[in-house]
Amino acid sequence: MYFIQLCLLIMTGLLAACASMSDMQQRFAVCSYDHAWEAALEAVKDRAINTQDKDAGMIVTGWLEIPMPGRTFGALQRNVGDSKDRSRITLSVKRLDDVTKISFVEERQRWAFRGGSRLFGWASTDPSDDVMRDVQSRLDTKLKEHKCSLS
Repeated sequence: MYFIQLCLLIMTGLLAACASMSDMQQRFAVCSYDHAWEAALEAVKDRAINTQDKDAGMIVTGWLEIPMPGRTFGALQRNVGDSKDRSRITLSVKRLDDVTKISFVEERQRWAFRGGSRLFGWASTDPSDDVMRDVQSRLDTKLKEHKCSLS
């Protein structure tokens, strides 16, 4: 019985992880893993990096808070005084047969009215198209500078 509960818990976690990665973008580069890794690091050099594990192919930035003035909440559309979003980017660099796959996704949360004893808190929201385009553009530029061809 314990084994079945453990399996169900693991499957639920995996499904949640897959759902959160649904907006993941991928690039395939024909070049060395080292060049692809350097390009991935350079694509997020404007953010603090919390995780940088080249052997595992994982880069995770720290949270970056972004002011979002003019946001309102509730039926009376009250102004949120300290309106902000926060964003972090996860990149995965994987060796394949003759290419390197670079995947990236933005995890984004907004400072939102929650009600109850904690009036405000972080709530998940959709990734920013602008941030995703910016990371993709910088990644493509850096890959080309390293003489990598994109496929």
